[in-house]
Amino acid sequence: MAIGFEELDEVFAAMANEHRRAMVLALALRPHSISELADQRGLSLPAIHKHVRVLEDSGMVTRRKTGRTNWLALRREPLLGLQGWIDQFAPWWGTDDEHLDNYATHLDAHPTEEGNQ
Repeated sequence: MAIGFEELDEVFAAMANEHRRAMVLALALRPHSISELADQRGLSLPAIHKHVRVLEDSGMVTRRKTGRTNWLALRREPLLGLQGWIDQFAPWWGTDDEHLDNYATHLDAHPTEEGNQ
């Protein structure tokens, strides 16, 4: 799934905080109420609401109100977009030998002025 650079920046920013990463992990298992997430993370409601806002603004979570309870659910699309962006680097991953072979191929294809061939 393709994701634009602006959306990608928001997802990276949302995932840059350990509390939000833990919230995403919890929400990947099942929807949670905001108060459940606050209890799990040991955060006050005002603090958890700030994290929820960042996740909502990034498009990673949706909120549904049932009675007086706000439920959050994880959206797959932003994470799939992030995965798609990261997957473009897969050719450089692998065993150490493969990594060195890829680096050698890169050096062969891009010789420097110092004669690196």
